[in-house]
Amino acid sequence: MASYVEGALIKGEQVVYQGKVSIWSLLPLLLFGLVFLMFWGLGLVFWIAAAIKYFTTELAITNKRVVAKFGLISRSTIEINLQKIESIQVNQGILGRIFNYGSIVVSGAGNPQAPIPGISSPLQFRRSFVETQESNAPAQPAAQPAQA
Repeated sequence: MASYVEGALIKGEQVVYQGKVSIWSLLPLLLFGLVFLMFWGLGLVFWIAAAIKYFTTELAITNKRVVAKFGLISRSTIEINLQKIESIQVNQGILGRIFNYGSIVVSGAGNPQAPIPGISSPLQFRRSFVETQESNAPAQPAAQPAQA
């Protein structure tokens, strides 16, 4: 079965970078699962929720846009053209800094902010985005000297 990102690619579009959900961001669900495992298997529900979040979240930068998909049964997607993105903000707490995960907030022209939580290596994502955006930027014409 093809991933959402692969199925959403348009003609001439290529994936430049793919992000992943960090296992460390799922630590609370995993710990709750461990604690509640003794209560009629309730812990399995937490572990299944963590697995669903890990395996069904997709994040990619293509040469044309940023694509994020969340969910298994109900699906939520974010797709913003590279030229429409004004900024990418990285939020990392203390644990995020230690274990290299955090949230990314994509802000686009005319679009509300789109938070993408729990991403592994968020600084690498931002670096790949900036490099891709700069390589796809139209060339600026050189300034012409004034005629006397």
